[in-house]
Amino acid sequence: MLTNRQLFLLHLGQTSVAPMMLEIVRAEGTYMYGPDGKKYLDLISGVCVSNTGHCHPKVVEAVKNQVDLYMHLMVYGEFVQSPQVKYAERLTEILPPVLNSCYFVNSGSEAVEGALKLAKRYTGKSRIISFKNSYHGSTHGALSIQGSELFRNAFRPMLPDTFQIGFNEEKSLDAIDKNTACVIVEPVQGEAGIIYPEDGFLLKIRNKCNTTGALLIFDEVQTGFGRLGHMFAIDRFGVVPDVLLLAKALGGGMPLGAFISSREIMSALVTNPSLGHITTFGGHPVCCAAGLASLNVIIDEKLTESCNSKSALFRRELKHPLISKVRGEGLLLAVQLADPSYIHYVIAHAPDYGLVLDYFLFCNNAFRIAPPLIISEEEILFASEMLKKLLDDAENNSNIK
Repeated sequence: MLTNRQLFLLHLGQTSVAPMMLEIVRAEGTYMYGPDGKKYLDLISGVCVSNTGHCHPKVVEAVKNQVDLYMHLMVYGEFVQSPQVKYAERLTEILPPVLNSCYFVNSGSEAVEGALKLAKRYTGKSRIISFKNSYHGSTHGALSIQGSELFRNAFRPMLPDTFQIGFNEEKSLDAIDKNTACVIVEPVQGEAGIIYPEDGFLLKIRNKCNTTGALLIFDEVQTGFGRLGHMFAIDRFGVVPDVLLLAKALGGGMPLGAFISSREIMSALVTNPSLGHITTFGGHPVCCAAGLASLNVIIDEKLTESCNSKSALFRRELKHPLISKVRGEGLLLAVQLADPSYIHYVIAHAPDYGLVLDYFLFCNNAFRIAPPLIISEEEILFASEMLKKLLDDAENNSNIK
């Protein structure tokens, strides 16, 4: 009989020639467990998905309760479904008043696609501005605005009238003109290695959009739900977009995305034509039930408020000759190494030390730390100690480069 690892390679579409191949049979809290019982401290949360940890009891209970009632009923937007309604209400309660209309989809990429269509439909314009080293997903439209030529070139031609400009480069904002439908930006660039806006850059984009009539879209797929020590980057930077994109932690571990705007802007998808944007499984009731439960956990357990002290503890403990910098805020950190050639070794061997780490797509000299927000101080101390031992191992094995 073939093993799961053999079946994985035989029957599942692969994303690279060397997948991690870490087999997990269950997960709980901040840990994932292999078939041999070995546990791994999750320091990436499925890339900012599991903010309330794995299988939080309240999230699991919400899923089970909803499954007992109903699962899929009808394509999104036709039936009144309680999980969708309640979750949309709760989200809009904690967002700026202008962001009061929520369109649920299945993922971050789909949220991007919906938002791009909305901007073109509402403004009647076609030009889309995004930023170099940005990441917005892998579907065709999202790929067209992704800021990496390495990922885009093999799939050309891309969506027309899309342009990338420099993040934190004020002069580049001159590209935003009267022909621009929207500007889409990550308030903090994730895959670039946790790059923050400087000198009021987000406000400068906001002002330029106001002047030209372009819509401002914030991609908070990674930064949302407490990750930065604020519920959203909107709260951190005090700049409100016309459209907000959410996914990853939005579903509490279930697949869910959303683009959120004002009722006025969102109404552009209702007529000429009707069904301007449709999705079969978007806002699946089980996913919405899980997401609402997860959001309530973040609020009730004050996970956002504890983020910064936990971040400070990581920073205090992560001192090592190979570490040149720890970048970021809250529990979205980039650990930069003085010698990038050690990155692959560190990530590949992290499971040997009971840890799970991950790369950045567009930053080759740092690895990601983005654990569940429920991580304890004891777990942070353990993770830091193991990381330092791992870095010692890397440094002492000069043949690894």
